[in-house]
Amino acid sequence: MPAKIILPSININMNHSQELGTRPMGQLLAKMAIPASVGILVMSIYMIVDTIFVGRFVGTLGIAAITVVMPISFFISSIGMAIGVGGSSIISRALGADDNRKACHSFGNMASLTLLIVLAVLLVGSFFKEPLLALFGANGDIMAPAKVYFDIILIGVPGLAWAMMSNNVMRAEGRPKMAMLTMMVPAVANLVLDPILIIWLDMGLAGAAWATTISYYLSAGFALWFFFSGRSELRLYRSSMILEAPLVREIFSIGFVTLARQGTISLLTIVLNHSLFQYGSELAVAIYGVINRVMMFANFPVLGITQGFLPIAGYNYGARKWGRVKEIINYSIRAGTLIAVGLFSGILFFSEPIVRLFTNDPELLARGPSALILTFLATPLITVQLVGAAYFQAIGKARPALFLTLTKQGFFLIPFVLLLPRFFGLDGIWYAFPVSDVLAAAVTYGYLRIEMRQRLDVAVRKEEMEMAAVGREE
Repeated sequence: MPAKIILPSININMNHSQELGTRPMGQLLAKMAIPASVGILVMSIYMIVDTIFVGRFVGTLGIAAITVVMPISFFISSIGMAIGVGGSSIISRALGADDNRKACHSFGNMASLTLLIVLAVLLVGSFFKEPLLALFGANGDIMAPAKVYFDIILIGVPGLAWAMMSNNVMRAEGRPKMAMLTMMVPAVANLVLDPILIIWLDMGLAGAAWATTISYYLSAGFALWFFFSGRSELRLYRSSMILEAPLVREIFSIGFVTLARQGTISLLTIVLNHSLFQYGSELAVAIYGVINRVMMFANFPVLGITQGFLPIAGYNYGARKWGRVKEIINYSIRAGTLIAVGLFSGILFFSEPIVRLFTNDPELLARGPSALILTFLATPLITVQLVGAAYFQAIGKARPALFLTLTKQGFFLIPFVLLLPRFFGLDGIWYAFPVSDVLAAAVTYGYLRIEMRQRLDVAVRKEEMEMAAVGREE
């Protein structure tokens, strides 16, 4: 067992993080990805059940209101996710390089940045509520229920931001099960609170919002308990929370990729909601609300693999174990693609029963299944794009990570959502999804192959030659 490294005011146990550089890759990816996948699955189930409750006990306008509000709240809270991803990349590489002090100070700076920035953005959001909702597509009859939902959800956003930041830190130190529980706590709480507040207390859409807000703070409370209970390798100290310019710059340079992605998704939501309303009224917005929930659920294994991939790639890159870096890239892409093929098959054969879960509205049932199939046509290709962008983020290369992250939503999907409906009407919006998936996967694959041939393959050959030389000397 490795000896403990004792630093002033810091208590670190390296057992969990060191597994990232030693454990067989298949076992390691399973250990990191399965808890992440389960966490995403439970969160997706909660969002689906939440939408089902709203759809059946509030109505189609309730689904449309949630579809408008959730991207706003997730964009604000994604500041915590961006800081978490940026900082966890530093933590993974620091642990891999045995620089434990940098890992601890990175965590402290992440905590300070999350609290300061989210609270500032929260205040701005509260002052510009109606323009913001209108911008995100609260058109016609959607505005009134959207305001009810937004007012309450906004209160819970700081809790969600803290949980998102903490979740990434837990995975960076090799604690995927704790990261999973951080995501499961709000999901389970919401599943319990939804029927109580929406049905039994007859609070309607406000009940759904309060259930979500309370759940966010329960998740944040669980994360705080983990860090202050002695179970974490990293601790929060006042000295580590003092912002250090080099760390802040590095956190933002990498984390900006995540924030830019979420910002692009928010811009996509604006474009989508306005286009959907223009070509299909409130019904089309509700159809996309159902599709969006199914996307989160159906893609959970691939997203889990991507989240499990990040700390493994970052740690081994920091430890200069190039063969393991290349191995985790190939392993993750193969596993994710195989799973994605199975997911698409399920969508293809069960599209109508899936939509029927959410609503009894005959119009939504008539038009929803075909739209669902169209948006999922290129699902088998998404793993290449997700893992390719995540690789550059894991190793701290912000520019290629940003470029590849924005490829699907920013460079392809938004333009096609604006262009294709001019020729195909509402169906053109659904066509835009598979077209964008194909093009984004092609660009990412080409970029990743160049990186692997020019950098990783050379480094692996050099590593093998050095190991052979050591073997001859022995």
